[in-house]
Amino acid sequence: MQFPATELVLDTNGAVYHLGLQPEQLATKVILVGDQDRVTKISRFFDQIEHQIQHREFVSHTGYYKGKHITVLSTGIGTDNIDICMAELDALVNIDLKLRVEKQEKISLEIIRIGTCGILQADLPLHTFVLSTHALGLDNIAHFYPIEFTAEEETLLSEIQKQVRFPNGVVPYLSAAHPALVEKLNSPKVNKGITITSSGFYGPQGRSLRLASNMPAIHLALEKFNFDGHQIVNFEMESSAIFAMGKALGHKCTSICLGVANRPKEIFSEGIDEAMNELIGYVLERI
Repeated sequence: MQFPATELVLDTNGAVYHLGLQPEQLATKVILVGDQDRVTKISRFFDQIEHQIQHREFVSHTGYYKGKHITVLSTGIGTDNIDICMAELDALVNIDLKLRVEKQEKISLEIIRIGTCGILQADLPLHTFVLSTHALGLDNIAHFYPIEFTAEEETLLSEIQKQVRFPNGVVPYLSAAHPALVEKLNSPKVNKGITITSSGFYGPQGRSLRLASNMPAIHLALEKFNFDGHQIVNFEMESSAIFAMGKALGHKCTSICLGVANRPKEIFSEGIDEAMNELIGYVLERI
């Protein structure tokens, strides 16, 4: 089947429409970041940079770190942009963009999100490295795709819904990170657990300013969750869509985030540069 121009959208140079990338400009190891400026903060660790491209909020640098071929890509904030990024990253390696047909032999990307997050466990200090084993999505991206969830994923989702009450109309889903990639990034320096991916920063994460959240104590309910050794450790805004779409498309995905807020203790970091540089170096050495 040939993908029509309205489905596989390319720019006038034949690059994927939003990311502005050509297939030869993408490495099979991909680091996703929300912040555009964090792309440069990572690529300055590289020994060599081959490509630098910016289109809208999507900034990408591809180069080498100690012989490893790596692309760093900024996604912007939120799972809506993750839908774009995951679809176009997959198209770059698994669709012949000139012929507009799916390739017979598939490539599996290794995709790691490096981000910041709110910590949901009171005993974890600021600047903790939080490694996601699973992500529970309060967004709706996975509901638009025929994604098959495992028995373990369904069981964890069911247990969370028994212990935590979400607003009416919110239909969560839960997707696991790739275990081999989690193992690569695991060490005594990190804390593993379930990540909550929210569809917003304020009300959807229980924050109330002039407009009150419908779930102001959600972070406290999430902190208490425990099932078969699983705890919920952090709040952020991208991982659920990365994990669900990545798994369905055959890619290996996980997230590792720097904790910049401790929600139960109501404290926020006063500066993350040194800790973020340490996290970046940690990931680059292990992927």
